[in-house]
Amino acid sequence: MEKIVEQGLLYDFYGELLTDHQRKIYEDAVYNDLSLMEIANEYDISKQGVHDLLRRCTNSLVTYESKLHMIERTDRIREQLLKLSEAADDKDIDLDSLKEKINSVVFAITEELS
Repeated sequence: MEKIVEQGLLYDFYGELLTDHQRKIYEDAVYNDLSLMEIANEYDISKQGVHDLLRRCTNSLVTYESKLHMIERTDRIREQLLKLSEAADDKDIDLDSLKEKINSVVFAITEELS
């Protein structure tokens, strides 16, 4: 299951960098859960050709993430927003501490986006 989630995230962030043909086949394999043979028959290519194309697509998507780190950055920003949400829900926090927490999170997100 984790591999499917990872493939989906990579595709969500970097799928537009693939060719139309690559995107269609990748979507059929990952999102539509078609077998290699079903995809091969649909696109009139060999099963090995589908396998190779999927491997190249995955390698490309992983390479994009290793260079751009967009998924990692998004995860870090999401963590900061969760901290902000937790502070907002903390009924025991005083106003000064809440302001400090907000400023800290805003700074961390700003740094992440720089």
